[in-house]
Amino acid sequence: MQSISVPRTNKGISIVTPFFNESGGIERFYDAIVSTIDAIPDLKFEVVCVDDGSVDDSLTRLIELTKRDRRFRVVELSRNFGKEAALTAAIDMARGDAVIPIDADLQDPPELIPKLLAEWQKGAEVVLAHRSDRTSDSFVKRMMAQLFYRFHNRVSSVNLPDNVGDCRLMDRVVVEALKRLPERLRFMKGLFSWVGFKTVAIDYARARRATGTTKFSGWKLWNFALEGITSFSTAPLKIWTYVGALGALVTLSYAAFIVIRTLIHGVDIPGYASLLVAVLFLGSLQLISVGLLGEYIGRIYLETKQRPIYLVRRCYGEPDES
Repeated sequence: MQSISVPRTNKGISIVTPFFNESGGIERFYDAIVSTIDAIPDLKFEVVCVDDGSVDDSLTRLIELTKRDRRFRVVELSRNFGKEAALTAAIDMARGDAVIPIDADLQDPPELIPKLLAEWQKGAEVVLAHRSDRTSDSFVKRMMAQLFYRFHNRVSSVNLPDNVGDCRLMDRVVVEALKRLPERLRFMKGLFSWVGFKTVAIDYARARRATGTTKFSGWKLWNFALEGITSFSTAPLKIWTYVGALGALVTLSYAAFIVIRTLIHGVDIPGYASLLVAVLFLGSLQLISVGLLGEYIGRIYLETKQRPIYLVRRCYGEPDES
């Protein structure tokens, strides 16, 4: 890939946030963001809020923010496309020299912003917000996250930093690199890691949600993990080559045992139980392998359609150009 050279835009800093049914927390979000950026007078800020097809009055409340504060812009998507697509839209719409994704629930506190900026001004192109304390999450969620990171990094050529979410600072050159990635099925954590660039990390303790409830159920988290693994690794496909070879070896060994036993002891009545177990076991393996192939074929099918990642219905507010 050719090198990327992006001139400074002198647009300041973009804070980008997807929203989906976050009506109850929008005022709290506004107060937290504004109090933080008002304390940094030397930089210009814009806040890009993407409404991902909310069915409550989130959009109305966000539009009110644009009338109250010119630094806020709202992008309304035509429907709910999912967080990864909404985050992509937010990053695409950002105009700043550096872009900071941050969640609407304030679990990644805005107080991190000055620390992220300090590392960026020292020369870092990516500044990660590392969750050094996740006691606000349940024990099961912490364990599942740890297992996912370990398994993903073992089977994938792209390593994900442990306990790092979407919250980070990215220089404009990194943003332009991300915008060149054409995937429709997007696993943003993987894409963030894939582009690379000079990276440092800062630690913070993750807070509890300020308002609302998580939009990710256990089933959605499982599918999200599966998306991440299949997006950046073909190892699951390769595993079945070895599983098939091992199964063939076991089958040949058992066949040799049957032949030798028959030659020595004569023919006996085959056992129904052992036959049933063998058929069910091999049938289950075949179904699992076909399902795994289906995951990859499904990704190919959806990517070949070349549909846009998201559609914008309307934009509200303009950045302060004064």
